[in-house]
Amino acid sequence: MKVSVLATRLACALFTMPALLAAGPALAWDQAVLPPLKVIKTVASTVPGNGDVNPYGMAQVRRSQGNLIAGQILISNFNNSQNQQGTGTTIVEVAPSGTVTLFATLNATSLPGPCPGGVGLTTALVVLDSGWVIVGSLPTADGTSATAQAGCLIVLDAWGNPVETLYGSLINGPWDMTAWEDEGHAKLFVTNVLNGTVAANGTVVNGGTVTRLDLVVPSHAMPWLESITVIGSGLAERTDPNALVIGPTGVGLAGNWSRLYVADTLNNRVAFIDDALERSDSAGTGRTLSEGGTLNAPLGLTVTPGGEVLTVNGGDGNITEITPQGRQVAHAELDSSGSPPGAGALFGLIFDAHGVYYVDDATNTLNLLHH
Repeated sequence: MKVSVLATRLACALFTMPALLAAGPALAWDQAVLPPLKVIKTVASTVPGNGDVNPYGMAQVRRSQGNLIAGQILISNFNNSQNQQGTGTTIVEVAPSGTVTLFATLNATSLPGPCPGGVGLTTALVVLDSGWVIVGSLPTADGTSATAQAGCLIVLDAWGNPVETLYGSLINGPWDMTAWEDEGHAKLFVTNVLNGTVAANGTVVNGGTVTRLDLVVPSHAMPWLESITVIGSGLAERTDPNALVIGPTGVGLAGNWSRLYVADTLNNRVAFIDDALERSDSAGTGRTLSEGGTLNAPLGLTVTPGGEVLTVNGGDGNITEITPQGRQVAHAELDSSGSPPGAGALFGLIFDAHGVYYVDDATNTLNLLHH
């Protein structure tokens, strides 16, 4: 499948768009990354043996240990085989060659700690270099928002065994997550989308949060929670019969700036929170990096080594590239299935030297946008 990559023009006159850089023979961290990428390849189906569907979260393994193999990608499933949202229990591991193995199946009745409502694995998925995998759960009893509960974060070891849960009043519908890690310490950045959402019954409420969980990660013991801080608040969220819930989704940390980017889906913008690693208070809804243009309900988000923000739309099947200064410099079509095309299909994505890996929950596949 071929995709067209177009320069975008913001409707807002505050920005002027530079010409897209010419496509080069290899990816470079200091230029626009989308223009050279014109081909979509299906890497593998994400459906495991139990039939779980709706792939959401993605995390790339950087260090081999246990059943984790460097370069492979972990993917969490949000729906069960009956396509009920908030009931998926599996994480698969996919190699770039397309080989798929089951990394974990989580049973709500045998979790190692509390997780209000049970298991429904979300986009919130990270793998630490220390070998711990952490996944979010926003569970339902029957696939509807009326039965959605707070859930938790589930910590697994490198062999896929759940070893502990992180839960409490500040973890309420963990929807997406990214992580920073240094020797002996990790910081998780989690969006939460259930603060007053279910009770509002489809009405928008400004209760979405971004929380930072500071973990101590001993060399020979399980991680333990040192503190939890709300660093973003007041973000728009609501329940939705098709998407279960819509609220702040993708998060990505810029490597050198301690800046956290957040896909503010309902407000059709990408926001940012500065001093995310250390701040002790909430930045509210953050400052706007970019809005409008080719953004159309942004969901998944990642940051390239050069600081470019890539985000995929829930309102169509497109991906947009945004510079650190907020300029939308390119976009591409990733999914044309469904009605409207690509609606709500794109969540997790990863950028590496091969291109952009992304999950498509309309086709239940892992795909690669590449040269």
